[in-house]
Amino acid sequence: MPLPRFDRLPAERQELILATARRHFADHGTEGASYNKIIEAAGFSKTAAYHYFDGREDLLSAVLDGVLDRLLGALGPWVPVADEAEFWARLEAGAGALAAHLYGHPDDLALADAAIGHTRDGDAPWPAWFDALVSNGRQLGVIRTDVDHGLLVAVTAAVVRAADTWALTRMQASTKPSEPAVGNEGAQLWSLLRGLWSAAGSFSEERKSDAR
Repeated sequence: MPLPRFDRLPAERQELILATARRHFADHGTEGASYNKIIEAAGFSKTAAYHYFDGREDLLSAVLDGVLDRLLGALGPWVPVADEAEFWARLEAGAGALAAHLYGHPDDLALADAAIGHTRDGDAPWPAWFDALVSNGRQLGVIRTDVDHGLLVAVTAAVVRAADTWALTRMQASTKPSEPAVGNEGAQLWSLLRGLWSAAGSFSEERKSDAR
């Protein structure tokens, strides 16, 4: 996290520094971005930089905190719902809002994977969102119970993230780039999740039926 002096900077100056760093990390990767080039672009010396951050990893952590906050803000908290129809409607709304945010913020898109795996003081808010989702789905009978809960949480998060990346790639190639939803991307995501969450027995019965 930034050192206390950073918090005493004007809000506009803080945002300029973090936005500059975010752009460099997005363009060159969390491992490839140069700390020296970031602080030079932000308009202060390396000596001055150490008044605000302990070093490169401290600055990266602050950037990822911001990305994570925006991703979670787009999704909104998972509030348990009472029935299957409401469950799917809530999930679709959250996924759509996240895709729209990432479509409009390419730096956040580039850093989303790193932010999703980022922890703050031992807290992992992204997995916690999917943990609440899977717990609610299991209570409603939407999500299978024969697979380890933690595994389902991790795989669900990975599927949603991969689907968002795929959909955004298609959006960027669309003739109507201002529209954050294209074609049947959402339907394909829901199909993937339904297959992932279906009980093994149901899947086996479907295969037997197809073979007849």
